[in-house]
Amino acid sequence: MEFFIEKMNSKMATTILGWKYEQPYDFYNNEQSDEALEELMDGLYYAIADKNKEVIGFFCIGESAQVPRGTHFGVYKADLIDMGVGMHPNLVGKGNGFEFCTGIMKFIEEKYPSKSLRLTVAMFNQRAIHLYKKLGFVKEDEFSNDVTEFMTMVRI
Repeated sequence: MEFFIEKMNSKMATTILGWKYEQPYDFYNNEQSDEALEELMDGLYYAIADKNKEVIGFFCIGESAQVPRGTHFGVYKADLIDMGVGMHPNLVGKGNGFEFCTGIMKFIEEKYPSKSLRLTVAMFNQRAIHLYKKLGFVKEDEFSNDVTEFMTMVRI
């Protein structure tokens, strides 16, 4: 899987906001709103494009990758780099995740060489949890909001 990472722009962000996932992953569906577009354009989001310049995914770093309710439980106290990832609905569940995430992690680790990575994943998403374990992440904390339960995982 060959891909390129670039700063998010409004056209890419609008494309991503239109993605629709099948159940139970519809939890990750976004709404087309000015607020959602602004978030994707906040400078902490990157688009991932294939060789044809089609958007195939995205990732974010820092506070944008955190679930707000987790702060209440103190799960983000450690000084780590948070990352969040999203892949085009047509590509998920087809064995693309390892290479996809490895490329993202390499990009982040080059940008922040002395920081460890942390991510937050919905606990129902066993497919992603399995992938993250293969990538060297281990479970750190659990918390929930009004919608679902989450787990933070770290890669030292």
